[in-house]
Amino acid sequence: MKHQIQILGMVAMAFMVSCTQKDKNPEVNVNPKTDPMAIQTPMDTTKTVAAETTHNSENSVDWFGTYEATVPCADCPGIKTILTLNKDKTFTISEEYLERKSKNEDKGTFEWNSTGSIITLNGKSAKYKYKVGENTLTQLDMSGQPIDGPNKDLYVFKKK
Repeated sequence: MKHQIQILGMVAMAFMVSCTQKDKNPEVNVNPKTDPMAIQTPMDTTKTVAAETTHNSENSVDWFGTYEATVPCADCPGIKTILTLNKDKTFTISEEYLERKSKNEDKGTFEWNSTGSIITLNGKSAKYKYKVGENTLTQLDMSGQPIDGPNKDLYVFKKK
């Protein structure tokens, strides 16, 4: 009986060893361009390559174009502002102070923030920040925070 248990144990051990996964396709360095015997298999199209899936204003909104708003002014009825953003990350801005016959114009470049949702103008005098949305720009304060208060809607520029 002892002898049969030993044989049974050895058979079980052999069975377990034979069932372990062996690498049936060891890695072989084959260059299909130089080895005429290399077999080329079609590309597996069931696997997808991870693409950039982070959507933000910079890569998923048609942000370029001309925007307009009349923003509040401390000592006049408002500042009619026309801002044009170009695909090459340049801009032009025109600010007309209503009832003052005063107009400022500037041009320069702009930069996107790291999240791709806010631009900062880099002109001679224009250093504004805007949150970019679908057909809108919302002017932010100098620290990049939303302007709050009863006139906050006046800081939303509409695309023309």
